[in-house]
Amino acid sequence: MKKLFTILGCIALFAFSTTNVKAQNYKTGLGLGIDFGDGATLVGPSIRHHFSPKAAIQGDVLFGGNSTIIQGFLQYNSSIPGAKGLDWYLGGGPSIQLYDGGSSFYLVPMVGLDYKFSGAPLALALDWRPRLYIGSNDSDFNAGRFGLGFRYTF
Repeated sequence: MKKLFTILGCIALFAFSTTNVKAQNYKTGLGLGIDFGDGATLVGPSIRHHFSPKAAIQGDVLFGGNSTIIQGFLQYNSSIPGAKGLDWYLGGGPSIQLYDGGSSFYLVPMVGLDYKFSGAPLALALDWRPRLYIGSNDSDFNAGRFGLGFRYTF
């Protein structure tokens, strides 16, 4: 586990230091997040905030499958040359699932695309977010999870 955090930290530092070009198309987006794929579909409020030209944080509170999931992500983002309004991003963070009688902890890496519609305060995001379950005596990996975000931007 310590190696995983070290590797992710090195990747994040490299990504944040490679370029200084302005990347984000909006400062803050607030809207609906959907987490779907293998298992239950989860839906709830989502917020994404760019705190620097290349970095954003995202938070979701999702409901579904008789549970509540609270998750937060740190993301590196960059524009795609020739595709106005389209950014790619990568990152990850923790996810806590609360359900009747217990809770589970996951690490969630992600990679995706974020599109800000020109002339409208709307953004659409789609990402792949596999989940690594971290338990007291075991672990599990679920590669078939995806995220979809519809956000009002300001």
